[in-house]
Amino acid sequence: MKFSTVVMAGLLMAPIAGVSAQGINDAQIASIVVTANQVDIDAGKLATTQASNPEVKKFAQLMVTDHTGVNKQAVDLATKLGVKPESNPTSELLKKGGEDNVAKLKAMKGKAFDKAYVDHEVDYHQQVLDAIDKTLIPSAKNAELKGLIEKVRPAIAAHLEHAKHLQMKMGKS
Repeated sequence: MKFSTVVMAGLLMAPIAGVSAQGINDAQIASIVVTANQVDIDAGKLATTQASNPEVKKFAQLMVTDHTGVNKQAVDLATKLGVKPESNPTSELLKKGGEDNVAKLKAMKGKAFDKAYVDHEVDYHQQVLDAIDKTLIPSAKNAELKGLIEKVRPAIAAHLEHAKHLQMKMGKS
């Protein structure tokens, strides 16, 4: 997997917050970030076509747009630093969790899909914030990598609040 494929935000229920800040290097962080971002983009793309609620579709498009925008920054940084993501158990769990979530969502329609997607986005973005604060920022050795993660954090927090707002409007499951 190349760093140029994607970066930031898409943990989709994988237990990243439990990753120890000790023993994780920048190449592993890059892999986690790459995978997390792709997972959220994949779920967002599905929701843009399968959601029935216009607000959910709009939110999903925002997820795709925002995470794709971070990709550009990440690609530029990876090229500059010559960083090649290193697969690790957390990135593999993220990938599997994302695939499982998309498969589950593909089997749903209408309001059930919308609700499952939004509920998942709330949980996911909370996990992303926890991982950023407890693992990714403390573990990043490269100042520019750490800076990119810190720069993206407010957007993740805004995504969480937006998802919570949608969730309240729809009724939490």
